[in-house]
Amino acid sequence: MTFAKSPTFDNSYARQSTQFFSPQAPTPVPTPNLIRANTALAEELGIDPQWLISPQGIATMAGNHIPDGAEPIATVYAGHQFGGWNPQLGDGRAVLLGELIAKNGIRYDWQLKGSGRTPYSRGGDGKSPLGPVLREYILCEAMAALDIPTTRALGAVTSGELVFRDQALPGAVFSRVAQSHIRVGTMQYFAARQDNEALLNLSNYLIDRHFSTAKQANNPIAAMLDEIIQRQATLIAQWQSVGFIHGVMNTDNMLLCGETVDYGPCAFMDSYDPATVFSSIDQNGRYAYGNQPAIGHWNLAQLAQALLPILDNSPDASEESAVAIAQEALNSFPERFLIAYQDIIKNKLGFAEFTEPDDALYQDLLSIMEQEKADFTLCFRRLAELSDEASCINNSVRELFEFSDAFTPWLQQWRQRLIEDEQTPAQRQAIMFKANPVFIPRNHLVQEAIAAAEQDNDLSFFNQLVDVLQTPHTFTQDKQRYAMPAAPSERVFQTFCGT
Repeated sequence: MTFAKSPTFDNSYARQSTQFFSPQAPTPVPTPNLIRANTALAEELGIDPQWLISPQGIATMAGNHIPDGAEPIATVYAGHQFGGWNPQLGDGRAVLLGELIAKNGIRYDWQLKGSGRTPYSRGGDGKSPLGPVLREYILCEAMAALDIPTTRALGAVTSGELVFRDQALPGAVFSRVAQSHIRVGTMQYFAARQDNEALLNLSNYLIDRHFSTAKQANNPIAAMLDEIIQRQATLIAQWQSVGFIHGVMNTDNMLLCGETVDYGPCAFMDSYDPATVFSSIDQNGRYAYGNQPAIGHWNLAQLAQALLPILDNSPDASEESAVAIAQEALNSFPERFLIAYQDIIKNKLGFAEFTEPDDALYQDLLSIMEQEKADFTLCFRRLAELSDEASCINNSVRELFEFSDAFTPWLQQWRQRLIEDEQTPAQRQAIMFKANPVFIPRNHLVQEAIAAAEQDNDLSFFNQLVDVLQTPHTFTQDKQRYAMPAAPSERVFQTFCGT
């Protein structure tokens, strides 16, 4: 049998020191079957979509076939997990199959999750149940459609075997794509071993791969740290703007390229409450929605600490001067986050510019939302409709959400503020609709898709949900159920780590 052309790999990380990884082939599975293939992403990556959905492509996504040029490895890293230090973690249930150079010239990792044991499995089986694979596919593709930097789903396959957790569950393997999988914890691993040569080599690799403008700086490592801080500040501001709660913001889950990674215990908030936590393992609310900016800052401090031995490249370098460089960079995070966040909020509220009084207006809105237990997504979406109500009368979320009397004084202030704004209603609403999605991957819908697949081998709702979430800003009445908050009997109060 002949197949379409297999992808072309160029594995730069596998050419680095073997300190960074262990060669590791994925474990073959009995009878892989395709769940879904992201043919649009395959095109961008230069992968023939027909090859991806061919028997050979499916076998590759399952770990049963290693294409020519692929060099499978498992990477090593350390990390702070819920604030506690773990000196060695690593890819315990994932294999980096290889790297692809996309049509846009950017290099991407192709990783198989749930592909069996590695040297870093720490007693685990390295497998993944079907549920976490479907969850990550839904969530990361929804985030991509929201224009939030994220790892991507290239495809998913069932494994044809059972995975044993608290019960026997169908197994699956997920194909994840990222600009790279190098984490804060990767730097921490070598810093903890006082291996400054490895730290420097890894930093130079990162600069070449992700931060090329830092090469021109007098201090490239400091310039790299500065850019990482900017990317994380912007990323977390984007999370906050859509009510996304990561759930496990450990330093080993913070990619230095600035993409969202690890969708295990994450969730999108329904009713607004800054203390919202869904992760079953976050007992003390460390990673609650309202804590995410501060945790991002804390994680970056751990990165800066790891980089201290190589952070000052001057002839008279000292620990004190390195600490000063790190502190100056870290001190910029709160302002950078605030600038990024306010830039998004002005669009969510329909303002051409964000002025100082607008902050109080926004905080007042959040207070009323918390008091009224208002749905975060629909509240802002309805606000966008009110900015030019006649234009969306036939496709309005009004039946799903309307402002209670408690919002009336605030709405009057908001309308008065719009009078002062230079935008036309049509211009304003177009911007507000883009900033205020109507469809998010609500917990109860994700769980419904998982339950149908696990219990009835039915992937139809999973596929429908993925499709709807590809156009998160366009509402039509026939898609109403995908925008509705959970009924009391449907609420999902906890999400779980995929391991």
